[in-house]
Amino acid sequence: MNCDEFVELVTAYLEGALDEATAQRFVAHLAECGGCDRYLDQMQRTIGELGHLTAESLTPEARDRLLSVFRDWNG
Repeated sequence: MNCDEFVELVTAYLEGALDEATAQRFVAHLAECGGCDRYLDQMQRTIGELGHLTAESLTPEARDRLLSVFRDWNG
């Protein structure tokens, strides 16, 4: 597994939605790649801090700003 594939699968991994073989490849890559280890940690922290937010709790301005940032993101 390469880093691009790892990033694509992070959400599925965190949701427990990967099949066994893919999960094993994901964990093997994680053990070998410090960059992806940090990325996974950042995602877990973000979910921990912001996961409780609902769309209804955002002001219209904040919602529009977030959508704009993600729309323009080239990640």
